[in-house]
Amino acid sequence: MEYHNPVLLHASVDGLNIKPDGIYVDVTFGGGGHSKEILKRLGPDGKLFAFDQDEDALANALPDERFTLINENFRFIKRFLRFYGVKSVDGILADLGVSSHQFDVPERGFSTRFDAGLDMRMSQKNDLNAYRVVNEYDEANLKRVFLDYGELKNAPVLARTIIEARELKPIKTTDELKEVLARFLPERVRNKILAQIYQAIRIEVNQEMDVLKEFLEQSLEILNTGGRLSVISYHSLEDRLVKRFVKNGMFEGEPERDFFGNFSVPFKTVGKLIVPDAAEIKENNRARSAKLRIAEKR
Repeated sequence: MEYHNPVLLHASVDGLNIKPDGIYVDVTFGGGGHSKEILKRLGPDGKLFAFDQDEDALANALPDERFTLINENFRFIKRFLRFYGVKSVDGILADLGVSSHQFDVPERGFSTRFDAGLDMRMSQKNDLNAYRVVNEYDEANLKRVFLDYGELKNAPVLARTIIEARELKPIKTTDELKEVLARFLPERVRNKILAQIYQAIRIEVNQEMDVLKEFLEQSLEILNTGGRLSVISYHSLEDRLVKRFVKNGMFEGEPERDFFGNFSVPFKTVGKLIVPDAAEIKENNRARSAKLRIAEKR
């Protein structure tokens, strides 16, 4: 299977500050690019665990006795590491969002370029797919999906249009969805709006925001003091969650202050926000919206 170049490869792995005998986790294995780089920096006593819920990724498992690939969603990171006898780790890397491979397989339904059945599941084990979101969600929930996850100002009318169309017949494919929403897709901004619509449905199907929150909370529990968290995100919804959690260990509100007005936060930010340079974006278009944040547990 063709998997494209990993994004911000060296910067994200550098951010882990790898100890040769440490234990590390790559929670978004994909084509294994980040994992290979981590293994290069580990000594014979180091360990790397990787997660990927997509069965296609299993074909890329690395033949290295220091490496273990777990075919599960990384929202279960703590549970499955414990299954392998691991209670704490020295670093965790996450490259969020959809892999290039998933975008490039037409039948998965992730890409705006192809006609396909409404699927968009990162794991084929999931019951919820894009067909069910589009054809079974009520108007209020469709509006919520487009507003919260696509940041589409015309979410109410998009939801109403889908409801009216599916009363005549089910919307089965991505092309049928585009046809139903055609009047909201003027040529000059067609690709941008389609990307927002697809993103909204995909996030709902895969519960991506809930998964990210659960993962970040668990990362705080399992990282050793001085352990590093290296997270690459691709849209503002993800990046806001990561930024807030790294800043104060919470997703909403502010941490409580002590008697002297000080507050303690669980992470220390390492360096500044990192984005790809022009050369990487030219070589790998997926990198264009990537943002890397690195934090160290206090």
